[in-house]
Formats: sequence, structure tokens, C-alpha cells
Amino acid sequence: MSGNPFREGMLADSPTDPCALIIFGGTGDLARRKLFPCLMHLAREGRLSDKTVFLCVSRRPLDETSFRNDVIESARKFAPGSVPDEEFAKSFAARIFTVSDDTSFANLSKQLADLASLGGPRNHLFYLSIPPTGYAPTIHGLGQAGLANPQTGAWSRIIIEKPFGRDLKSARELNRAAAEVFQEEQIYRIDHYLGKETVQNILVLRLANTLFEPVWNHHYVDHVQITAAESLGVEERAQYYEESGALRDMIQNHLLQILAMIAMERPASLAAEAIRDEKRKVLEAVRPLEDISSLAVRAHYAAGAVTGKAVPGYLEENGVSKNSRTETFSALKLHIDNWRWTGVPFYLRTGKRLPKRVTEVAIVFRKVPHTVFAQSPVDKLDQNVLAIRIQPNEGISLKFEAKLPGHALHVRPVDMDFRYGTSFGGRISDAYERLMLDAMIGDQTLFARRDSVEEGWRIVQPVLNYWSSDKSEPLPQYVAGSWGPAEADAMLAADGRRWRKL
Repeated sequence: MSGNPFREGMLADSPTDPCALIIFGGTGDLARRKLFPCLMHLAREGRLSDKTVFLCVSRRPLDETSFRNDVIESARKFAPGSVPDEEFAKSFAARIFTVSDDTSFANLSKQLADLASLGGPRNHLFYLSIPPTGYAPTIHGLGQAGLANPQTGAWSRIIIEKPFGRDLKSARELNRAAAEVFQEEQIYRIDHYLGKETVQNILVLRLANTLFEPVWNHHYVDHVQITAAESLGVEERAQYYEESGALRDMIQNHLLQILAMIAMERPASLAAEAIRDEKRKVLEAVRPLEDISSLAVRAHYAAGAVTGKAVPGYLEENGVSKNSRTETFSALKLHIDNWRWTGVPFYLRTGKRLPKRVTEVAIVFRKVPHTVFAQSPVDKLDQNVLAIRIQPNEGISLKFEAKLPGHALHVRPVDMDFRYGTSFGGRISDAYERLMLDAMIGDQTLFARRDSVEEGWRIVQPVLNYWSSDKSEPLPQYVAGSWGPAEADAMLAADGRRWRKL
């Protein structure tokens, strides 16, 4: 199905086709904290068919009743409001089934066949919420069992969680493994950032407003900053993070996908493939990184304080090697070599143990000529900034210059703010709600396509290669609770710019 992210009533009208959602890793943290609470919200709001059921594949046999109760209690804990009353809890729990894992997938095949024979759904949506090492074997097993091939009049799809590979070579290998079993239109590579309301609003902001699209180019834009800051440390994910690092964990997928939404050309239509074609083109146009030392920064946090609480440094965290060179902060300077963006740098940064949790895109416009104010007391005019706040407090702000009241000519920057919560009210749907619903509908607009995934790895691969070979000095550090290392500030200062204060 060629989807449209702005189709009328897609989130509120008729429910989806009935399907069996099969979650590999259904007992894991993501399923408990995110997937099931989101499914409950969708069910409450009438967006799921009453016949849709959920099968959790587990490595060990589970007591179905106990597992159902655990799912409900976890939802109450992690997503208050997702379980409104006992009647709903019982009704939803009755739709959850468990399947013990086996290498032949015989148990899963039998349970799906039994459900279909009793009038249950014949559509299958597989969700890989498992460690990445299990992706290819699971995909192969589904193929061997014939579960990737939909029955007549039904469909079969698969959602694959990130990380999709750990470098360009492994991403290509995983893409080949998936393509041997599933067609590209069956594969949904999930990036939950693309499901966030403010990310989706980027296209509306640009294409539905005469105010912005004419200035969305190198004639008016000085540079773009994309920031994803976290106040948390590695918490319980040290084993994963030691293998990943900030560049793989955030920039290669989330921030490059946001960059593609910001920088893409106007699509011919709002069809899924038209949008994904333009995203691929802009990623292809990202200039290869060569002088890595001046275009990329890495560091990890030292002991400090976040929101007034003392926290240890990365090397003191449980599960982290004392000689670790894994970065918890990463920043890149990218250029897009096309007509629209020539000469405009895109600065990307992400880090843990920064002062606050915030994700933002800032479009910083060029300075106006100072000629008109040359004979006035105004000695400095700030640049206009369009800031798109992705999380938290989703919204958009525009900074511009205004005259202070009074006889003298004094100028001060002011902000014009739009906030989703205050403008529209109500609950903002979680990104996973949107993305799981889209997968059930068959809309791939907000999912990464094979070529875009590989382009993302192509962009960062030179940095990964350089960092893996550079073992000459200790990794730079930044104090926990600060905005990152001095090297990141120096990268912008060399261009006469600075990071925005968030």
C-alpha cells in the first residue's frame, strides 16, 4: 500500500484489518514499557480491530495467565492511563497469547493456524524486539516455516527494530538476509523518532506555509543545528552501549532521518515512496567526510552533577571497561552538495549526561545587513531562528527582533511560541502508537527504506573507521551536567558560530 501520513482520519476512523501481532522479545523491556501500553491506547480509542491478537514469543515456556497479569501491571506502572478500568484490563488481556520459542518455528506456525481455524486473523505482523544478533536467524526461520508468505487474501509484514546493523557491511548483509525472505514492501525498519508529532509536522510546516518554504535554502539559511540531548547516563544498558556508542545509537539513524526530513526537496506527492525517494536523494547528496579530525567530535562524560545530583563518570559505570573508548557524546559537521543547500553546514550533536533531555532542530537564518541601523544605538542584531522542539514540550518557536517600548531605539530578540499541548489539548500519541498502526495499515512513509539505511551508514562509516584506528590519546571528557566537550564548541567556533543554549 502506498501510504500518506496526512490522510484524512487515519488515526480516528475505522479500525485496522484484524491481524496477529507476533512479538519476538515480548517479555522484554521495550514490550513492557512501550509496545503493550501503546497497543492498549490504540485499542481504547477504537483504532484496532476487535479480532487483533498479540502473540509473545519467549525463549522459555510462560504461564499465560501470569504473563497477561504482568503485562497489565507493567502498563499501569509505566503508562498511567493506558488501563482505564478492570473491564478493559480483562478484555485486553484475553487477546494476549504466549508461544515458546523453538528453532523450527513449529509452535508458532501451529498456534497461528489454530487461531485462523477458529476464525481468528490470517494477517501476520512480526515484530523483532530482540537483540540485533537474532534478526537474521529469526528472519531465516520465518522463511523456512513459510510464515513470510501471506495466505491468499491476507498479508504478512515484519517490523525490525534498530540498530539495523553496526556498520555499512553488516547493514548490507542484514538487508540481503531480509530480502531473501520478505519483499521490500513487507519490511518496516522502525525509527521511533519518525513517529513523533513534531517530526511529522516538519513537512506541513514547510509545504503548507508560504512564510517558510521560499526561505528554506542557502540564500537565507546560515546553518542548521540538530540536537538530541539526554540527562540520563547509560543506566542498565552498559553492555549494549559499549558495543554501540553515541554515533551508532543516535546519529546514524535518528538524527540523519531528521536531517533528511528537514533538507529533502518537495515531493511530487505525499505518497510513501515519493517522500522516501526524496529522503534518499538528500542523504546521497551528503558530502563524504574526509578530514575527520575537524568534522567529527567524540567524548565521554566524567563525574559531575545533573539537576543537582552527583553522578559518576562513564568509566565508573557498572559494566563499562576502565579502558573504554566508547563515546557518550558525538558531534558531526555535514554538508549537502545540492542546489538548495550548497554552503550550508548541518551540525549534529547528541550526548548523555547533558543538563536536560531535549531534542531540537534549529534553522538559523542569515544576518540582515546592518546598514539601516548604522547611525542608531543598535549595535547588534541577532539572527532569526526557527526552532522545532521534538521532545519534550513539543512545539515550534520563531525568534525575531522587536523594538522595546519607549522613545529610544532599543532592539531585543523575542520568541513567538506554538505548543502542541496548549494549542490542541488532549493526549499526544506516543510515536510507537503511530508506527505500529501504520504497519498494520500498510503505510511505510515513516519507516526507513533499504537504500536510506545504507546511505546513513555510508555517511558515518569514515568516522567509525577513523575512530577505531585512532588509539593515540585518551578520549576527551566533559563534565556530567555540562553541554559537552570543549572540542564541540571549538568545531563551531572555527566557523564563527556557537551552539544554541537549550
